[in-house]
Amino acid sequence: MWQTVLDRVLRGFITRGTLRITYPDGTARTYGDATQPEAHVTLHDPALMARLVRNPEMAFGEGYMNGTLTVDEGGLERAMRIAIRCAASGSLPLLQQIQDWAGYLLRPILQRNSVRSARRNVAHHYDLSDDFYRLMLDPDMQYSCAYFQQPWMTLEQAQAAKKVHIARKLCLEPGMRVLDIGCGWGGLALTLARDHGVQVTGLTLSQNQHRTATARVQQAGLTDRVDIRLMDYRQMQDQFDRIVSVGMLEHVGAPQLRTYFDRVAALLKPDGVALIHSIGRNGPPTGQSPWLNKYIFPGGYVPSLEEIVKPVARTGLWFLDVESLRVHYALTLRAWRDRFESNLDQVRAMYDDRFIRMWRFYLTACILVFEERDQTVFQLQLGHRRDAAPLTRDYLYQPGQDMRDAAE
Repeated sequence: MWQTVLDRVLRGFITRGTLRITYPDGTARTYGDATQPEAHVTLHDPALMARLVRNPEMAFGEGYMNGTLTVDEGGLERAMRIAIRCAASGSLPLLQQIQDWAGYLLRPILQRNSVRSARRNVAHHYDLSDDFYRLMLDPDMQYSCAYFQQPWMTLEQAQAAKKVHIARKLCLEPGMRVLDIGCGWGGLALTLARDHGVQVTGLTLSQNQHRTATARVQQAGLTDRVDIRLMDYRQMQDQFDRIVSVGMLEHVGAPQLRTYFDRVAALLKPDGVALIHSIGRNGPPTGQSPWLNKYIFPGGYVPSLEEIVKPVARTGLWFLDVESLRVHYALTLRAWRDRFESNLDQVRAMYDDRFIRMWRFYLTACILVFEERDQTVFQLQLGHRRDAAPLTRDYLYQPGQDMRDAAE
């Protein structure tokens, strides 16, 4: 029965590309319009067919992780691209549409992210072994979208360029106090303190990141300039000349967007500048991926620009500048996945094959939503005063100061 139902669903859903399915009984069927891309998926467990009908995104991800669904050599990206393109074309099955809408409506419950649950959610992802992340990231351990000023840049150069770009938007002066909300392993905080002579307070909820960042500060001899705290941004009460937050807003959750920007406004001095770097949607608000929420980023949410504008507007902060880094994260993720795949022997020494398939699925899915859907990265420059930053963008692109120099 479920094979017949799944066959009917796929005939209505797969309208672009070519997807060949081999069912558990050995039957093979082809779906789509006979164009590229082309992929071959084999289902090994009869029970998986019912799950694919009821919740296709979750079932596909879990089936791949568990090995009850396999894809031809190198075909995972092609198979996922077919599915994502078909979903974007409007052929999503009705049941999936209902589930997506329900997930959107339930955001106030699913993403409430109290201080306690936020710590737990962060630990789920960021308290994996630092050695694992070192296999994938650049030496500075920048785990956010790089800035490919030139398409030929290495990951290291692009991450250095990202920090230069952010520093310029912050309009730093020596001696300023800077708050880094979601400081990760401390790379940006160290760069700002060392290269710009500012005092940085970094906040993280990850035990691993706090421990590593603190050690890096000590090793760099910057304990007098950088203070890394294991603290939720909602608990900070001081005021700062500058605020920077890179890759943090995605973990706030839709119900906390107002709280987040209220705190940014309260913590920023009257003549200060804030730079918020976050994944965002170029389209309307929607629910979070249930697979990503369960296995990768519990409590996470990628807001639309529409959802960001409203809470910022009510604080009275000015949008001094809004920049969309469109394909930069796809390039970054491809570099991470390449390093992940080239270091599989070392990854396998730390984690099992199910973990490896989970991370391969995660990285591939993220690449494709930046290439095929409406996801981008926004850099929001905010201030209480309309003239808190220069009136044109000329200061960001100064002649003779190519950002690639920062990596050399």
